[in-house]
Amino acid sequence: MPARYAEVYEQWKSDPEGFWAGAASAVDWYSPWERVLDMDAGANGRWFVGATCNTCHNAVDRHVANGRGDQAALIYDSAMTGRKRSFTYAELKAEVIALAAVLEDKGVKKGDRVIIYMPMIPEAVFAMLACARLGVIHSVVFGGFAAKELATRIDDAKPKLVISASCGLEPGRAVAYKPLLDQAISLSSSKPETCIIVQRTELACNLIAGRDIDYAEAVDMVKAEGRDAPCVPVLATDPLYILYTSGTTGQPKGVVRDNGGHMVALSWSMWNEYGVRPGEVFWAASDIGWAVGHSYITYAPLFHGCTTVLFEGKPVGTPDAGTFWRVIAEHGVVVLFTAPTAFRAIRKEDPEAKLVGEYDLSRFRALFLAGERADPETLKWAERNLKVPVIDHWWQTETGSPISQNPIGLGKLPVKYGSPGVPMPGYDVQIVDDAGHPVPTDTLGNVVIKLPLPPGCLPTLWNAEQRFREAYLEEFPGHYKTADAGFIDADGYLFIMSRTDDIINVAGHRLSTGAIEEVLAEHPDVAECAVVGVFDRIKGEVPCGFIVLKSGVTRDSDAIEREVIQLVRERIGAVAAFKIAFSVKRLPKTRSGKILRGTMKKIADAEEWNMPATIDDPAILDEIADVIKQRRTGLATP
Repeated sequence: MPARYAEVYEQWKSDPEGFWAGAASAVDWYSPWERVLDMDAGANGRWFVGATCNTCHNAVDRHVANGRGDQAALIYDSAMTGRKRSFTYAELKAEVIALAAVLEDKGVKKGDRVIIYMPMIPEAVFAMLACARLGVIHSVVFGGFAAKELATRIDDAKPKLVISASCGLEPGRAVAYKPLLDQAISLSSSKPETCIIVQRTELACNLIAGRDIDYAEAVDMVKAEGRDAPCVPVLATDPLYILYTSGTTGQPKGVVRDNGGHMVALSWSMWNEYGVRPGEVFWAASDIGWAVGHSYITYAPLFHGCTTVLFEGKPVGTPDAGTFWRVIAEHGVVVLFTAPTAFRAIRKEDPEAKLVGEYDLSRFRALFLAGERADPETLKWAERNLKVPVIDHWWQTETGSPISQNPIGLGKLPVKYGSPGVPMPGYDVQIVDDAGHPVPTDTLGNVVIKLPLPPGCLPTLWNAEQRFREAYLEEFPGHYKTADAGFIDADGYLFIMSRTDDIINVAGHRLSTGAIEEVLAEHPDVAECAVVGVFDRIKGEVPCGFIVLKSGVTRDSDAIEREVIQLVRERIGAVAAFKIAFSVKRLPKTRSGKILRGTMKKIADAEEWNMPATIDDPAILDEIADVIKQRRTGLATP
């Protein structure tokens, strides 16, 4: 199909308000907007001002009314328990209405907040939609988050109610959520009135009389009564949810997402960007606690009338590196969206991709990667073995949908390895120096986006408008600061090299740690890698590499370390001053798969560090520290 990208992007650029007004026709509105965009409303303006709508109606009710009632809406697949269940749109509506009625009984109303602290089970999706149905603002906190971190979110959001579960599941163990929730509430100054608890058979919990209620019992009761809970109209500019992301001060930032712009942006993205049709099966292998889970597990596929997959498991170890292929084959997934980390883990365990051949992937059309940089070697490996387009793309929690990608619904563009593609409509992406001046083509600089941001992006932070301005808008006036570094080439392709704090200054030369990681990943024995800038008395900073070898590699790790050092010297040059490489068993990551480079840097620099709240396995940091302690050669002590 000829690519329509250039034509569509120009349509947006020539008439932004007309473009988004046209896209808004995919959404059901109770009443129309007075203005498509009001730039005088708040620091970043507001979209579809004056319009009324309901997110749950657009995700569920309208599909039942329009003939999709018997189509699968949600497929739950738990590799942890072996359980699978499919919910039609009609069944999903019944579950959501029942939970919404329970919330109403507990006095929860439009504008109130509800925290959802859940594992990857269907009730988590029901909870999000039930809140949206009532105009209640939900805040999903990743299940298993430490009590202190949960408490800070309770104090900031001040929820009237919490929906949780007795436990989450990790390979080989159950993680008790209820004690963490109880501790968080005891630590917080803002006490929720009620907790609704899903009792899981793997590990039940005690309920506190007068505060806690059993999810199943409460829902069964209102179902037996035949209760209804109609959708509550809200303003397009009213908040749908708060999603907390880490802040530099330690205080989490509550990213706000509105109702109207969110529906317009996500509805437009499903076909135009991901190439998925209504009725097809779409799978985002993420967690609902992250932005990807909000946008592409729960909301976008349902807005578009697709079937969405909710997967409880890991890419490896549940039971093996073929789990993803099983889910794709069994459920007829046409497009998968996941993090590059997942594919690096699969490649490490099954470097020859032998397990791919055991499954029928004939309906599978495309793989999308996002969350951190997709190194070209992993992308090529997936492309070669899956024989489908593999699309790197880039977006942020703050934007809620892609800033840059290869939009296959508009006709696939040529792939450039290392690039997440071209800017999407709504995003005027620019590269500037630290003073805010544009830099030449192919020159590394700060990635910024000219205001206004498109529909679906954060209009502000929860109860922190001034912090929003300071964090995103003040450093580069008239632009949104992404805090990423990169460049744009002569063809308009964007290359995201690293977070701006991952740009290291080696004796006056600005180097991207991402560029060095690309070189390390080219080595045939390297499965994963990370590069951080560490203190050096002479050069200020020098790059330090950490490499994880592929399963089955028996060669001497010292030899491989010398080879990757030489490879960087050949590809980037002596200016990189790359002389330190450590072989490690694993890299420390967040639960969403992002490598904790900042913490690794602090360990290497012998600075004090705190255990990140989002870390997947705390033991990995001890492993990193032990390797550095044993082999401090080349590392200066600050």
